[in-house]
Amino acid sequence: MADRARVAVLISGRGSNMAALLYAAKSGNCPYEIALVAANDPDAAGLILAKAEGVPVFAQSHKGMKRGEFDVILDREIRNAGADYVALAGYMRLLSPEFVGKWKDRILNIHPSLLPRYKGLDTHERAIKAGDTVSGCTVHLVTAELDDGPVLGQTEVAILPGDTSDTLAARILFAEHQLYSRVLSDYVSRELDPDWLVEKVGELALALPETHFRESHGAPGWRVGSESTGKFFAYVSVRHHGEDAIALLAKTSGPDEMAALIEAEPELYYRPAYYGASGWIAVRLDTGNTDWNHIEAWLRKSWSMVAPKKLTRLFDAAAEF
Repeated sequence: MADRARVAVLISGRGSNMAALLYAAKSGNCPYEIALVAANDPDAAGLILAKAEGVPVFAQSHKGMKRGEFDVILDREIRNAGADYVALAGYMRLLSPEFVGKWKDRILNIHPSLLPRYKGLDTHERAIKAGDTVSGCTVHLVTAELDDGPVLGQTEVAILPGDTSDTLAARILFAEHQLYSRVLSDYVSRELDPDWLVEKVGELALALPETHFRESHGAPGWRVGSESTGKFFAYVSVRHHGEDAIALLAKTSGPDEMAALIEAEPELYYRPAYYGASGWIAVRLDTGNTDWNHIEAWLRKSWSMVAPKKLTRLFDAAAEF
């Protein structure tokens, strides 16, 4: 079983959603823990709570600093804390595209509207003025575009007759506190779900030229070439042959490369039963913090080792443009 995912929470003020995430993390079956609470305002009230609860904190004013310059400092602190994910909880500062790119698919935010409606500020007032009968909140992945990332979860909240932006905001805040911890838990747990892992590997494998899926001895596999003459370049082993692991199986150049990889990173690589004798390496997928760029590189390498030379030459030429 992988360790709990480590989450850095960014705040700018009272940090009520941060508190909701923090207290949810105290449950014994919560799949995440709070590794750091960071603020762009040293006077943010949420820092006091985080300190009292024994959570490491970092605070520095962004005033007088360029966005990219400040985000480099923020990124360093988050990585030093060993965080796997970043959760924005009332963080009132746009993140630079460079920062977002470094944490692609690992930054979540909660927004007080039913996205894609009412991006940005003054969401409650805008919903009331529009005559809406329902508002709510959304947890989404963060992209370079404001409030534009894929939606992970939403909760609807009725707009009552006579509601003001303040009364509606207060009620939606209850929903936010419930939704955020639940969605974050589901999201960080997905990388321990065998079906999700197989699907993710399949997306990357099938993006390579002339590939197709075929199961082999109960294991999902991917081949390059025709249905009749194609060769396997990847499998996913889901605790096969008595192994307590979920792993990508990819081809290596031989025993020397395999041994060097396992010696250098024994927590990531191992020699798989049955396939290891044929030069396949196992790259673990069940750590809860899979580097998918690394997995994609392994798939490309393994594909190149068995694909027809004509195909690899065309692929390499296309990659140069």
